[in-house]
Amino acid sequence: MKSLWMLLASLLFASMGVCVKLASDVLPASEIAFYRGFISLLLVAGVMRLRGGRFRTPHVATHLKRGVSGAIALILYFQAIALLPLPTAVTLNYTSPLFMAAWLGFTANGELSRPLAFALALGFAGVLLVLQPTLGSEQWAGGLFGLGSGLLATVAYLSVRDLGRLGEPEWRTVFYFSLCSAVFGGAWALADGGFHVPAPRTWALLAGVGVFGTAAQLCMTAAYTGGRTLVVASLAYTTVAFSTFYGVLLWNDVPSAVVWTGMILIVASGLLALLNPPPAKL
Repeated sequence: MKSLWMLLASLLFASMGVCVKLASDVLPASEIAFYRGFISLLLVAGVMRLRGGRFRTPHVATHLKRGVSGAIALILYFQAIALLPLPTAVTLNYTSPLFMAAWLGFTANGELSRPLAFALALGFAGVLLVLQPTLGSEQWAGGLFGLGSGLLATVAYLSVRDLGRLGEPEWRTVFYFSLCSAVFGGAWALADGGFHVPAPRTWALLAGVGVFGTAAQLCMTAAYTGGRTLVVASLAYTTVAFSTFYGVLLWNDVPSAVVWTGMILIVASGLLALLNPPPAKL
């Protein structure tokens, strides 16, 4: 069942998050995002060259929209991972289905259906519960970064949908996203004080960020291409479970009962939004 590729993608995304959190002890989020994009760019470009893929595209503007929004979302997400427990940052990033449901609902008919409105209220309550202890520990910026990454990821996902409708190959979409991430992350890092010289351990972590991230994207693409969309989107939430496991195993970050409740509400609201999509008008 091709939908199960999403389980592997979730594990790889969570593994990437571990590498990001460890690397963030010595490098800023923008610099990690640069290496994430640059390593992925080299890997994807190599495969495209071997397969005879074409780099030229007639849809530069759409790629730019997807690339810039995705690159900023990536930097914010990495910043959230640096400031928050890994499962908390991942859960906040996965509010993107709620933002997408709200956007599509309002643009489709000007109003939200009751199930979607309930899903958004449920998700908002979950965010408050997840952030409540975070705010108390003066890490509110991490919470805002996590929500910001979820919001901007919505723009990126809608752009990916548009590129699919335009007939753009998945490899080319990943290539230009990686290019934008490398350029935007590099420019951000230079403006923020320049690049650092990583130690061997940090190089290994950065390689993990790039390889795990690229492999996860390819597995996710395979899942959405050959699997059932609703099943794949639902399985994507297993990233939260894998990240929680890593958090407990590596940092002893055992979520409190309040945070557990908030995480469950956010996941439940995302699944409810998936089960009750707005009318497809866009």
